[in-house]
Amino acid sequence: ENRRLYREKFSAVTDILSPVMDIETPPASFYLWQRIPVDDTEFSRELYRQQNIMVLPGSYLSRDTAAGNPGHNHVRMALVAPLDECIDAAQRIRTFTEQL
Repeated sequence: ENRRLYREKFSAVTDILSPVMDIETPPASFYLWQRIPVDDTEFSRELYRQQNIMVLPGSYLSRDTAAGNPGHNHVRMALVAPLDECIDAAQRIRTFTEQL
């Protein structure tokens, strides 16, 4: 049952976000690790400020290396809320991203 619910969430969210982001659905997870076109920390702050949606900046999850931080320009989205809330959040993220 849980797998089916997460497949539904990923399907709905990726359908909404795919016009504004290059989406790659993970084989198994409730996180969406998404590349974004701007700084991940600034994206996360402004998304929260403008749309009241929280995502985690990817650079917070990775360590700096000689080549840079592999999480830079990524955010982690947790699809743990009910389906209707995930859809609402995805629509807000899309609206925000379209304005970048």
